[in-house]
Amino acid sequence: MNRHFCGSSEHVVNRRGFLGAATALGAATAADMTGLNVLGTPALAGEMKKGQKRVILLWLAGGASQLETWDPKPGAITGGPFRAIKTDVPGLVISELMPKMAQRMKTTCVIRGLNTRNGDHGSGAKLMMRGRRDEAGLRYPDLGAVVAREMGRADSKVPDYVTFYTQTEGRGMAPGDAGFLGARFGPMELTTNNTPEFIRRLETISDLDHKERAELRDVIGRDFALGRQSDAMNSQAEAYGRVRGIMASEKLFDISQESQKTRDRYGPTQFAQQCLIARRLVEAGVPFVRVARAWWDSHGQNFETHQEMVPELDHVMATLIDDLSERGLLDDVMILTLAEFGRTPNINASLGRDHFASAWSMTMTGCGAKGGAVYGKTDPKGQTVVNEEVNAGSLFATIYSALGLNPQKNYYVGSRPIPLVNPGVEPIAALVK
Repeated sequence: MNRHFCGSSEHVVNRRGFLGAATALGAATAADMTGLNVLGTPALAGEMKKGQKRVILLWLAGGASQLETWDPKPGAITGGPFRAIKTDVPGLVISELMPKMAQRMKTTCVIRGLNTRNGDHGSGAKLMMRGRRDEAGLRYPDLGAVVAREMGRADSKVPDYVTFYTQTEGRGMAPGDAGFLGARFGPMELTTNNTPEFIRRLETISDLDHKERAELRDVIGRDFALGRQSDAMNSQAEAYGRVRGIMASEKLFDISQESQKTRDRYGPTQFAQQCLIARRLVEAGVPFVRVARAWWDSHGQNFETHQEMVPELDHVMATLIDDLSERGLLDDVMILTLAEFGRTPNINASLGRDHFASAWSMTMTGCGAKGGAVYGKTDPKGQTVVNEEVNAGSLFATIYSALGLNPQKNYYVGSRPIPLVNPGVEPIAALVK
């Protein structure tokens, strides 16, 4: 096939409850905080899950078509060859390429009225990872960094923010970025395989050597910090301070720890395996995981591209929803499908769809999102939003609100207050429980 490339206290584990559960389960259990066997113990799992919200972002890199997924227009000149099918929500139809999700839309809300006004891969991706544009002297944190900051725990032995982007197309256009929050909340980026590079201690270095090197660095770092005040320096020191704990999380990335039945359930594709790892990570307490699936940029052969990729998304997303639900996690884990933009209703001479940011779709599942809700309406050809238009800012305000965060909460850069979304931007109440 030709491809055309163009720390809020309410979210922290209750320490007393956790310690009580850990004591009851014995010291051996409490010693290994990163093992999923710990989370399989109901008493401890209940304490760790309580109140801690987490996010899995399925990043459809390059721009998936809303007309072949969440907003089909069968019969229209722009509609393409695929039918619309009914779902388990009366009156809601989606593309026939998504039969499994059609039976799970009661868990999912759809926004069909996105108008984000940016059809460029690079700046569009940054906008849809941050909810707003950077200023000349200020880099905003992306969604992952904000969730890591708000939902992570200072003493956590697992990463706060993990991103998988192992295809090459478009990777450099959508890097994770902690912005002014600093390195402490930057992502662990996996770009070559499903296991973090350099997470293991070298065999040539003993455990004692490793500890002593860390202690030496701490001594030098403390001496350097005397008389100096720097948010960047403090953030780097915090990041280094978590190294040994994060090294212990290696097994979370190993799907051989799962049963063959579970691995078969997700499927053999790289996207499926990464989503299974994402489930393992959020179950262990990782606040934010992004799994990128490239490359949806279908300027040519749009229908063949989507006929290949949408069924994979349908299967993996449905499996992830079921898995989280069965584990009692869906009320505390949000699944997002998002991209930098959608695709044009008009079909070009190469039977493709081009970049389109004026009327496209995304979904929110679980956590505080109102399942079965549909917000926004496009005209019969899908060219414009005719009702309930949504911009990037209001989308992010809605996501934060569904996670239990106040979108107008302020961070401070120097003495300047910086709210999570721009002043005056409100969440969409109809999409939040």
